[in-house]
Amino acid sequence: MSKTQETKDVFGIYEDSLDSSFATINKVTPRFHQSITDLQQQYMQTCENTIRAFISTQKEFATKAGINANIPDAALNVLRDTTEQVNKAYSLQSQIVQTSIDTTKQNIKTYNDNAKTFADLNKNIIQSWITVFTLKN
Repeated sequence: MSKTQETKDVFGIYEDSLDSSFATINKVTPRFHQSITDLQQQYMQTCENTIRAFISTQKEFATKAGINANIPDAALNVLRDTTEQVNKAYSLQSQIVQTSIDTTKQNIKTYNDNAKTFADLNKNIIQSWITVFTLKN
């Protein structure tokens, strides 16, 4: 006989449901994460390929049309400096997000570590209340 069939009280049913739900979540989550990661990589590759094809087409058109594509050194420096600043900002943003995620993980771990202590404290409080209100024979 399975645990679910043996359990008749509401708390046992809750625990069975919880076990089943988290087993499903733990089974599905890694596949979900991998699918999202694969989609993101494919999206980024598509963006890069599209932009490279667009630049290639423009370059070929300019070359065949005899258009001078050279730009002044000042504009070239602005473009390079802007790219460098955007890359630094992206890197900093990534560090901030990673720090926030790490802090959140640590906070959740701390809560998780203390959850049993909170539950034990609540049990002790309930026991003291029951003791006060229970008639002694």
